[in-house]
Formats: sequence, C-alpha cells, structure tokens
Amino acid sequence: MSVFQGKRAAAAAAITAATALALAPQALAASFEVNFDCAGDSPLGQQEFSLQQSTEVTAPETVAPGGDLEIVIDPAPNTVPAEVNGFQVEQVEGFELKIPIPENSELVSAELSGGSNLGPNPPTLTVDGGIATLHLDGPLAGGAEFELPTVTAHLKAGESGTIETKLYGTSYDDPGLTFNAVVSTIIGDVEVPSSCYPNPNPVLTTTTIS
Repeated sequence: MSVFQGKRAAAAAAITAATALALAPQALAASFEVNFDCAGDSPLGQQEFSLQQSTEVTAPETVAPGGDLEIVIDPAPNTVPAEVNGFQVEQVEGFELKIPIPENSELVSAELSGGSNLGPNPPTLTVDGGIATLHLDGPLAGGAEFELPTVTAHLKAGESGTIETKLYGTSYDDPGLTFNAVVSTIIGDVEVPSSCYPNPNPVLTTTTIS
C-alpha cells in the first residue's frame, strides 16, 4: 500500500467513526430539585413537613426498538434535617425510596455505586412488581451530611412509544419515600414513622423509541 493509499484509508476510517458517533444516541443529563411532601405519625399528632433532594438524571434522547439503554440517577449530597416543626431529630433509619421501572421498557439489571455516610450496612436495591426500591438501614444522625448512591438501570426498549423516568408516590397513603425518625420531645425520644411523596412529580427524562 502506498503512502497516499494509507492516508486515504485512514481518512475514510476517521470519517466512518465520526459518522457513527454522530448517529449514536446521545445521553442527556438534567438536574432537578425534587420536593417531597411528608407526614410523620407521632404521639403528639401528625407532623407535616417537606424534604428536598437535588438529583441529576441521565438518559438517551432516542433508542432503537428493542435496543439497550442506560438511565443513571445521581443524587447530590444532602443533609438530614436537624429539627422538624420545632422537634430535634436524633436520627433517621429504615429509609426506602421507590423508583418505577418505566413503561415501554424491560429492566435487564441495576446497580448501585458511590454514596457516603449511610450507616454501617451497605444500601440495597430490590425490584418487585415493576418497582425498584432503594433501602438504607441507617441510622443517619440528625443534621448529618450524607449522599445517596447512584442508581444505574440497564433497560431494553419496547417496540414503540416513549420511556419516561419518574419517581413513585401520589399521596401520604401511596408514598414513594418512607423512613422512621427518632425525635426528641417533651415526653422523651419517640419514633415517628414518616411517609412522603414527590410533589410535584415531574418527568425526569424522556427517551423516544424510534
């Protein structure tokens, strides 16, 4: 092969690679400030409060019918409230966050990575009835900084439609986030089982099957 032919072959290969890169589905990241409306069942009556969690979610714009795609949910560092409605929060434990498997997709596998200050036991992710549940034993001390693990879901697309990422939960009776808080009150430390739901609950990502 001549030098000229070698250069021409290299140029053709570069053009082919660039074209493939341009045509490949590009993952887009979007940041959200998710608000949870919460209610705690305390001996002193129901305690309503709110929690916020910043999160970056990444997913491709498009995917081929039956194709593979990856959705990444990356929560930002956060802080456990030091007090709620004037009551000191001692700790939070038994934390569970639900994430629905999107319609028009099939879960192939999911994994957790990262996270910090989540207690002595590692977080777990289980899937049942089309819902993935992130579980933390804790405890997380009131006022402590923590970071939830990144959730990476490997999905297979359906034949048509869109694949939308959302959180779970519509009300206190149908929560997407639950935990047990221990708070200090005038009658001593009490356990306050708490239920939360995202309000509003926006679509975090949309991938078009095409």
